[in-house]
Amino acid sequence: MVEFVRPRRWPAYAMAVLFLGYAAGKAAFALQARLGFPGGPPVSAAETEGYFMDAATAQWFATASGVMGACLAVATVTQLGRRVPRILMLLVLVGMLLAAGGGAAIMIVDGFVGIGVGWRWYHGILGVVVTGLFLAMIQSYAVATRRRVVS
Repeated sequence: MVEFVRPRRWPAYAMAVLFLGYAAGKAAFALQARLGFPGGPPVSAAETEGYFMDAATAQWFATASGVMGACLAVATVTQLGRRVPRILMLLVLVGMLLAAGGGAAIMIVDGFVGIGVGWRWYHGILGVVVTGLFLAMIQSYAVATRRRVVS
């Protein structure tokens, strides 16, 4: 008997769009040599003192990480990405979840409780949605690539 599982692809595509939006926002700020994220709390000049690199360089690195995140999200649903060893891909995805989830956790806590960063309640909701989408993407990849024992 052959078991057929149709994996959900929409969480990966949604995450790719979110990562590309993140990259576009970071690129916009890199062109202005400013830290922060469009739509987020402002970063004062006093807070940027003491960084080991200028704001534009830091933002361009963040732009590259957003593009790389989008590529990895799409790789979870493509044949080329499925050729990557499952354990390696899951480790990379969990690492991305820790990084993106850390930022989302700050947005959630500051948006709903307030820790002084400046995120609002709607940013907190966005953090919950992004975390849920990321978990759904990882779960979808894990289900699609698991070994099936068919008797």
